[in-house]
Amino acid sequence: MKSTTDWPTVALLFGCYALWALLLFVAPVWLAVVLLGPVIALQSSLQHEVLHGHPFPNQTLNEALVWPSLNLVIPYNRFRDTHLQHHNDARLTDPYDDPESNYLDPEVWRALPAWRQVLYQCNNTLIGRLALGPLLGTVAFLKSDLLSRDRKIYGQWAAYLPAMVCVIAIVNLSQLPLWLYVITAYIGLSILKLRTFLEHQASDRCSGRTAIVESGGVFGFLFLNNNLHSVHHKHPKVAWYRLPALYRANRDRYLQRNGGYFYPSYGAIFKRYALRTKDSVAHPLWQRR
Repeated sequence: MKSTTDWPTVALLFGCYALWALLLFVAPVWLAVVLLGPVIALQSSLQHEVLHGHPFPNQTLNEALVWPSLNLVIPYNRFRDTHLQHHNDARLTDPYDDPESNYLDPEVWRALPAWRQVLYQCNNTLIGRLALGPLLGTVAFLKSDLLSRDRKIYGQWAAYLPAMVCVIAIVNLSQLPLWLYVITAYIGLSILKLRTFLEHQASDRCSGRTAIVESGGVFGFLFLNNNLHSVHHKHPKVAWYRLPALYRANRDRYLQRNGGYFYPSYGAIFKRYALRTKDSVAHPLWQRR
């Protein structure tokens, strides 16, 4: 019988955790500080892979493998639920119905004090997103959950907290001070902000809202080929290691489908948007919806 297990994902999961442990307990502190951020980002990408049904047919086993979030602040179960809601392409970029949207309702934007508008505009440059994005995103996420008055959400946090305590306990047993680990976790979240910076744009066409960054390089590996994000949204159940071949075999069709929302590399994105806003914070098409 043909196995339905994604063994490359299994190997990468165990390799990720092994490297995390080696950096905490064996590597020089300077090397741990340099490499833990990318490892934490990789584990977040593996969590994304798991919520889409990989690597085993048993989803309970899958989730057990990634339940403790190495980034500390984003519980797997909350990430799972909000991200699956995000995959409703008809609602992509919606300031209210897309949990991963970076746009605001224009009326909300106009009501903000000037200092917050400046802060959000800085966050819409790439350098600003990398520096401020993890803080602003985490504060907004925690505030939304705390004020939700939703027992299910509170229960999800209660289920996650022991896993967070476990990660903190392991770090406290290692040679790395906890405050330094928190910095590396912030770096890991910052790396992920590079991926999400231009993943989606406002567009009248659902298929035109999702980007392709053709050459991902080392970031493509850390993001598990989600630089080909339009391909992932079209085929969310396809394993990460199959996305590049799928894209190469149908490149023209994917680029036609997403209206040419395309960047050749993350280097090109840095060059264009390092200190330039990618678009408005207020949703540019909201009044037409």
